[in-house]
Amino acid sequence: MEVTDTRPRGLHRLYRALGHSYRGLRHAVLNDTAVREGLLAAAILVPLSILLPVSDLEHLLLVLSMMLVVLVELLNSAIEATVDRISLERHPLAGLAKDLASAAVLVAVLMSGLCWVVIGGPVVVRWVQS
Repeated sequence: MEVTDTRPRGLHRLYRALGHSYRGLRHAVLNDTAVREGLLAAAILVPLSILLPVSDLEHLLLVLSMMLVVLVELLNSAIEATVDRISLERHPLAGLAKDLASAAVLVAVLMSGLCWVVIGGPVVVRWVQS
């Protein structure tokens, strides 16, 4: 017997995927303070980066580093939701999963901060000195 694949394909699949993404992002914005803080920081720093007289590649690094923080924060929230769905009972492995996801957020924030300090720092120092 032949099995027919009934999953959506092409533009229909893309449309459905965008709907899932929209619902996930909407939920995160409405319910996750850390995601909102990451988006707020990006909303402030990304336009600020336009004022910096740096190369296009450096602008890209500044923007992508902010997007990385939001991305990892979304993954952290997904891991926390999954762990909570499995069980609300305290378990060392559940705690470890949440701690590792939180550590990933910290690494992303440090990476972004390093980009901003290395790229934007010298510009700010020159502005203050002049």
